[in-house]
Amino acid sequence: MAGFRALAQQVRNPRLVATQRRTALRKCLERFAPYGHRTTWHHLCTRAGFAAHDRNPDPERLMAALAELEEARTVWLAYERQFAARRRREKHDGIRQPSALDDWHRRTWGGCDIVPCASPQRHPAARLAVVLRRMIAAMEAGLPRRDCPVCGGTRFAWLPGSADCPASGPACRECGVVSPASVLTPEVLSAARTGGAGAFAAA
Repeated sequence: MAGFRALAQQVRNPRLVATQRRTALRKCLERFAPYGHRTTWHHLCTRAGFAAHDRNPDPERLMAALAELEEARTVWLAYERQFAARRRREKHDGIRQPSALDDWHRRTWGGCDIVPCASPQRHPAARLAVVLRRMIAAMEAGLPRRDCPVCGGTRFAWLPGSADCPASGPACRECGVVSPASVLTPEVLSAARTGGAGAFAAA
């Protein structure tokens, strides 16, 4: 099975037809999809300027989508290296109790559903790398906040689901991001639960 880098090379390969290059880009999302597969694909298509169902997109637009995905992957891989180094230091110092950051990293290991969204069509407009940096910074700060760590919105709706489902929890009504509960204050979480899912009914 081809890895992310090999698939990215296929997206860049001018000897392949656009449909093959599009397929390779879709397969890249099986290796790294910060919003989840469907939502990340919708985001990349929207920002690069081609329709999600377009089977023969402009190769230049595919390249633009790949560039954004690779930029975000670089951010995430750097975070994972830093996380691993921190855990080694903590274990050396006898710190074994997992933190909220450890729990978040466990659920996002592998680079999928790092920042899940309310629906495939509801996601931040900013570049993936920008969104990842903001969420990582919020998690590492360890201080519960009253606003969305991605867009600064202050209105949340609670998406129901099991504890292991990434797309469940407090979703920002502005950008659609579902934040880890540990990022938000108890008051914000309570208000989100009483407010219901509202506009975030499954698409």
